[in-house]
Amino acid sequence: MAEHSTTPERTEIDRAETGRAETGRSETGPGGDAAPGVAQEPGALDALRRSPAGHLAEQMREAGTDGERGVRLAELPFRPQIGVRSWPGTPSCDVVEAALGLPMPTRCGESTGDAAGLHSLWLSPDEFLVVDASRRQVPGEARRAEEALEGLPGQVIDLSGNRTILELSGPRARAVLEKGCHVDLHPREFPVGAVASTALGPVQVILHRSDEGTFRVYPRSSFAEYTVHWLIDGMREFASPPID
Repeated sequence: MAEHSTTPERTEIDRAETGRAETGRSETGPGGDAAPGVAQEPGALDALRRSPAGHLAEQMREAGTDGERGVRLAELPFRPQIGVRSWPGTPSCDVVEAALGLPMPTRCGESTGDAAGLHSLWLSPDEFLVVDASRRQVPGEARRAEEALEGLPGQVIDLSGNRTILELSGPRARAVLEKGCHVDLHPREFPVGAVASTALGPVQVILHRSDEGTFRVYPRSSFAEYTVHWLIDGMREFASPPID
């Protein structure tokens, strides 16, 4: 498969570390314990959380259509996303894989694991994004892997707040993305499980084909609203009857 992904000047982890240093925020306190005042149960956090595209849920629902020309858009909010920097096959990567419970991809643009649950996305030869699509993020997601990596080269960091996940599905999902995606999305070049770091319109995203007719778009949280509106605009064509 052709190499679609491009390596940015600063990685996902670099950007997250910079933001943490500038704000002084951390999910853990001294010794790795949860920071004071941070709720430990997902239910306690849910009442306070606001997802990047949550206020657009109704617009996304109304824009969806079914049938042969169907396409639907929804947000998968608050999913755990863990950034990993390590070379596959090295002792450091081995301990991270054991701690997280799945192997990292070894080929450009591939993913490993179960797209409906825990899986890993290839971003560059030594950079991966581990995602669990089956549940919501809780504080300390990366702690076990961080502790396993202690003293070894590499890095693990919780990136759950860095991006949200927009799921575009249906027979016309690919056609919507092709209106502004720089990647060849034909199944021959971008099969189920494929991953690319690319642009959707003017927005840099991670794109993952999680199923035959389903694509997951990962925009940065600050670009989520724009990306939703861009996708809804691209979906409008399929909400109208076809012209004979």
